[in-house]
Amino acid sequence: MPISQWPQQERPRERLLQQGATALSDAELLAIFLRTGVAGCSAVQLARNLLQQFGGLAQLLSASEQEFCSYRGLGQAKYVQLQATLELARRYLACEVARSSVLSSPQTVRDYLQIQLQGLEQERFLLLLLDSQHRVIELNTLSIGTINAATVHPREVVKTTLAANAAAVILAHNHPSGVCEPSNADRQITGRIQQALALIDVPVLDHLVVGSGQSCSFAERGWL
Repeated sequence: MPISQWPQQERPRERLLQQGATALSDAELLAIFLRTGVAGCSAVQLARNLLQQFGGLAQLLSASEQEFCSYRGLGQAKYVQLQATLELARRYLACEVARSSVLSSPQTVRDYLQIQLQGLEQERFLLLLLDSQHRVIELNTLSIGTINAATVHPREVVKTTLAANAAAVILAHNHPSGVCEPSNADRQITGRIQQALALIDVPVLDHLVVGSGQSCSFAERGWL
């Protein structure tokens, strides 16, 4: 049955207007983006099929153009729209992060770093530089490694921090495997960076490891 024939209170668009976007499931939000389904399949059912096929929302959003367009009901136009939507989200979160102290909006910072790193095929190590009020100065990419590892030198972290006159930093990197659990190597390099920055009185506020649709915070684990 097409969505237009559903009871009005069950239609995704109407539900969003009445209850807000947070009340909708991933499939319902995706259905609004898709707008239409395919023959014999409503937009909501198509969205459910896509989420199942790709293994979840994070995997769908990070799919390559070829992977995305190979599924019936999708195409290059939809892929372009999706990438534009994701970039708008990145820029919106960047504005939100820059607007206030990271200590007053930790979830926004987490969302911002997660969307920067989500779905990358290579490991990337980021340095978020903060001023004395813990407001963002800039986001710096320290290293782009292989699919298994990135090489980060503490001296480069110190050099970059001094050049930006930063008063505090947040580290972040992704695991292309999708598993966000920090490795022993992650903990070791974090300790080395923390020790190096301590020499110039700059604290490491957190180190976020991003996996597939989830992340792990060193600060929350009590490791910093």
